[in-house]
Amino acid sequence: MNQQNTTDKLLAIINKLVIIIVILVAGIVAMLYLFSKSSKDDIIASNQKDTKQIVTTDTNHYWQPKDLNLITDKALKEKVEYGRELLAHTATYLGPNGTVSKSTNGLNCQNCHLNAGTVIFGNNYGSVNSLYPKFRARSGTIENLYKRVNDCIQRSLNGTAIDSNSKEMQSITAYINYIGSDVEKGKKAVGSGFKDLGYLDRAANIKNGMAVYEAKCQSCHQPDGKGMLNATKNEFIYPALWGDHSFNDGAGLYRISNFAKYVKYNMPQGTTFKNPVLSDEEAWDVAAFVNSQPRPHKNVPNDWPDISKKPVDHPFGPYSDIFSEQQHKYGPFKPIADAQKKKETAKK
Repeated sequence: MNQQNTTDKLLAIINKLVIIIVILVAGIVAMLYLFSKSSKDDIIASNQKDTKQIVTTDTNHYWQPKDLNLITDKALKEKVEYGRELLAHTATYLGPNGTVSKSTNGLNCQNCHLNAGTVIFGNNYGSVNSLYPKFRARSGTIENLYKRVNDCIQRSLNGTAIDSNSKEMQSITAYINYIGSDVEKGKKAVGSGFKDLGYLDRAANIKNGMAVYEAKCQSCHQPDGKGMLNATKNEFIYPALWGDHSFNDGAGLYRISNFAKYVKYNMPQGTTFKNPVLSDEEAWDVAAFVNSQPRPHKNVPNDWPDISKKPVDHPFGPYSDIFSEQQHKYGPFKPIADAQKKKETAKK
């Protein structure tokens, strides 16, 4: 009888232990489930947050040219369309064998201002109408759009100025003003001009740039940099980057910062600012290589009347600082920029 009681007691104890174990296991399972759900929710929330960040990283509303098809005035439309034609096919009308005049070297304006000045960060005309007339330190004067267009003709196209009252000038300026007419006066449109590019911590390297050119540029612009003409020899399919038919050393692209920005976000052909092909170093180095090659010289004694306003990469002295002409041309530019900033701060 005592043995039976002992057995019953043991079974009772075992049953209680089993119940306790079951309760403990159930508790652990519940805790693991809650922890897993919480972690999963956190991961989902984190992923949603990351996705949202990716989607909304670039919230800029980039400039778009005003549609020429919206023009209802027939005379204005003809003028604007002719202006676009002149910019897209400048050489046909104003080149060495131009049908209107022989004012330029054979390049087209859109060789530098892509797709007749409409490509985002492709040296476009988005903010020209809104910002001109404006003061330019290079001339030390307030310049109107006629002056600016003729600057390009005389420098980037190594040509001679055209009459401000001519049909061609009036059409070019009408086009430029029209496509930028949606931009508020005094404002700079997002995506206009060039996209900024950070300085290197070293000087741009011509030898490295030559390797970049050979690998990624010469198939279009040719090993001699003289570009490729079309079948009728009146326009470039791919423009000359140096030599007699390229921009002269007074042009904006002769500053390697401008050339580097241009190629970084637009070249090789098909590149966009959102999907660049060249690294920053490749862009700077190839800019140095191209701008080290021979090209026409333009005598501009009246440029930069206030030499303290010269950009850090203006390639010709004199300068208001202690840095050499070599460093101003190829870098490193950060020490020059820092010195200029320090000087400006001291004036305030």
